[in-house]
Amino acid sequence: MVVDGGHSWTTRRGSNPRLEDQQIVDIPSTPTADTRTAGSLLSPSILTAAIILSWYLSNIGVLLLNKYLLSIYGFRYPIFLTLLHMLSCFFYSFLAVNYLRLAPLQPILSRRQLLKILTLSVIFCFSVVCGNTSLRYLPVSFNQAIGATTPFFTAIFSVLITCKKESKEVYLALLPVVFGIVIASNSEPLFHLLGFLICVGSTAGRALKSVIQGLILTSDSEKLNSMNLLLYMAPMAAVILLPFSVYMEGNVAAITVEKAREDWFIVFLLVGNATVAYLVNLTNFLVTKHTSALTLQVLGNAKAAVAAVVSVLIFRNPVTVMGMAGFGVTVMGVGLYSEAKKRSKGTAH
Repeated sequence: MVVDGGHSWTTRRGSNPRLEDQQIVDIPSTPTADTRTAGSLLSPSILTAAIILSWYLSNIGVLLLNKYLLSIYGFRYPIFLTLLHMLSCFFYSFLAVNYLRLAPLQPILSRRQLLKILTLSVIFCFSVVCGNTSLRYLPVSFNQAIGATTPFFTAIFSVLITCKKESKEVYLALLPVVFGIVIASNSEPLFHLLGFLICVGSTAGRALKSVIQGLILTSDSEKLNSMNLLLYMAPMAAVILLPFSVYMEGNVAAITVEKAREDWFIVFLLVGNATVAYLVNLTNFLVTKHTSALTLQVLGNAKAAVAAVVSVLIFRNPVTVMGMAGFGVTVMGVGLYSEAKKRSKGTAH
């Protein structure tokens, strides 16, 4: 989960973190002076490479673990799984901010700011739960292809909510994003309509969160870095998810305990899955801190393709040439979109 907001959280930050356009605040790049971090002897370039590799591994790892748990292992409780992710994110974020000092603690200053964070938590819950649920029905490769269309929904919500229009070049770059998904959907051997609609809902929710986030946390007094935002959003999300899990999934806690008695391996899976879900958010924060928000977007585009290839190799889900071509067109469109946005901002300045 990317707290994109994973999948996240955005991605999603979160369980199903895909992170284009989901940064809380642009964090200045780390100075290139020959400094040593955390007392290590690593050079800044090697440290940055290690952080980027960790970000890739955690993003792909949480996707594969979610898919294995929800689809193959048979743990069909996506809401409860997301709830565990949120509890994990709160616990680890508390340690990271208050004890490890990975980011300075930023307190909530007003009830108004608290309500804004609560609003983001609701949207975040919707996006992550939908993302996890879609993995019950769709292969990770197709899930990632759909998730790559986040910029398309972001552009739509930006116009509808903020009335902010982009240049024609930016909108033209979105055409291959959508066209590629049309091609991939028509040729996907394991296409599932419900899974497709749920995944589209997750992608739209992630885009909506990024727009709302930029809208309601823009003043200097209300800006929160991603670590602090996750610290406050995670427990709120857990409280929101709990009644839905009980109502829709039954006494899932008792069911999980019973499963653990029969097969202790599920405890390892759930704890490991929740921990990796937090690492997605932590490494997302560190990549942005040591590089830039733009670099994170570029890496995110490549990550989707890598995750798709790895999932095919592991789960052996069938793919077609047209499906691969469609995914390639979408990723290319996202790259063009990022470049067009960069040029648009440069022209504006």
